[in-house]
Amino acid sequence: MSAFLDTSVLVAAVRTADLRHESSSELVRKCRPDNSSCAAHTLAEVYASLTGMRPPHRFRPEQAMVVLDGFRAKFRCVELTAEEVLNAARGIAGLGLSGGIIYDALLLTCARKVNADLIYTWNVRHFQMVAPDLAGRIVEPGQQASLEVNQGSDDDPIGFP
Repeated sequence: MSAFLDTSVLVAAVRTADLRHESSSELVRKCRPDNSSCAAHTLAEVYASLTGMRPPHRFRPEQAMVVLDGFRAKFRCVELTAEEVLNAARGIAGLGLSGGIIYDALLLTCARKVNADLIYTWNVRHFQMVAPDLAGRIVEPGQQASLEVNQGSDDDPIGFP
């Protein structure tokens, strides 16, 4: 079983004040590069989210980098080519969608690229609008049984309990 996690899940996993923290962090604890992926550009989105929060929840840049390094170690990071980005834009244009939903389309393009069995997001409605054919795979953390815990190392580079 392979999983793809979007930015909203990763941010909630590290923000203890987030109401979605528990289910997000539980999922992230199970992630390893052999069973989980995220978009490479998600790392930038997580950085922007964590360092752009209002005090007292704002992360200092060096704290955010510890989180990013941990996520890089836990996930296979998926990159897109220029042609893949343009195809994603063509796809949403064909659906008559505009604006920031392009970023959801890019994430879904990454999930397709790795043929993810489950796509985790806190933005299910938008994801399903962009990719109705993947609707059955798009879920919120905790919604379905998901990843088997890798029985290898207990080391967690981010320090999730």
